[in-house]
Amino acid sequence: MFDLLLKGGRVIDPSQNMDGEFDVAFADGRVAGVEAGIDPSQAREVRDVAGKIVSPGLIDLHTHVYWGGTSLGVDAETIARRSGTTTFVDAGSAGAGNLAGFRKHVIELADPRILAYMNISFPGIFAFSKTVMVGECEDLRLLDARECLRVARENQDIIVGMKARVGAKAGGNSGLAPLALAIEVADELGLPVMAHIDNPPPTREEVLGILRPGDILTHCFRPFPNAPIHGDCSIRQEILEARERGIIFDIGHGYGGFGFRSGRAMLAEGIRPDVLSSDVHVICVDGPAYDVLAVMSKFMALGMSLTEVIAATTQNPARALRRDDIGTLKVGAAGDATILTETSGSITHTDAVGETITADSYLEHRGIVIGGQWWQDAPEK
Repeated sequence: MFDLLLKGGRVIDPSQNMDGEFDVAFADGRVAGVEAGIDPSQAREVRDVAGKIVSPGLIDLHTHVYWGGTSLGVDAETIARRSGTTTFVDAGSAGAGNLAGFRKHVIELADPRILAYMNISFPGIFAFSKTVMVGECEDLRLLDARECLRVARENQDIIVGMKARVGAKAGGNSGLAPLALAIEVADELGLPVMAHIDNPPPTREEVLGILRPGDILTHCFRPFPNAPIHGDCSIRQEILEARERGIIFDIGHGYGGFGFRSGRAMLAEGIRPDVLSSDVHVICVDGPAYDVLAVMSKFMALGMSLTEVIAATTQNPARALRRDDIGTLKVGAAGDATILTETSGSITHTDAVGETITADSYLEHRGIVIGGQWWQDAPEK
């Protein structure tokens, strides 16, 4: 007997090269079947999703959801209910000094799954708001590799890598040191690093030069400065070489991390982001980033296909996380799904520097399945 059956939707699951009308069944918190014509009498609950898109549960690889414990955190369940996100990956809100609070007061209480990149800085991102902005990596006294390693090993079920924010804003004069230390810790753990880059120094060449295959460059389509393109919109050589080496390109839209000019130039050369993520936090939650669904719509407006944006928020982030139990509707996988529609209508999108583009359709979520249970209906307009 199935716990839940989604009936008659268009299933798009890039992990299985699947795009067609299928029913999706869940039992015991996991995907139990994906096939046409599953008998509804075999399910305790049946949801008619005909005319809608059923994808694996959306994964937002770069978020800040340590709500109440950090000044930049937003509430994961609030964002989930408007975006259809079923897995949030917090990108360094917490460090070794406050990860325990993040775990007890947020992660363990939330219905959506929350995983974390741990910040190399002991207090995490502790001073981030519209009026107060102090980079957590400015003072090297806050960076203790041994303490990071100890806490990460004690929380291996939720830690997916290390996070280092470098650049003039996040690191002041510390240069590459925070990232180098994060890589040292990640090497001991056998995990990747997510590297934030804002304004130089350091330069994108320096950052990319020490990243390893499987590490993540977030804000990969930044606007000037530290953009991936030259002034004539040609792609910088170090970007092409990093791509060839297996560095994972993550959008990390946020308040300052994504520009349409960079995006158009990269896509024109066939370089698509591996991962679409929101970098949602208190300053950008009401725009320009909003949530991962909004970022997906923006990239469809730039020319990526529906299947491509779903891959970049399911299969690809799951690979970056080295997880085969999420981002897929394979039988036995975690029972998470997002129900979507592509809605016709004019919409204006804005990037991090205020440029706008207009599109004639956008994505809306119509329901969420978490752990094999129907979690939420379509949000009210």
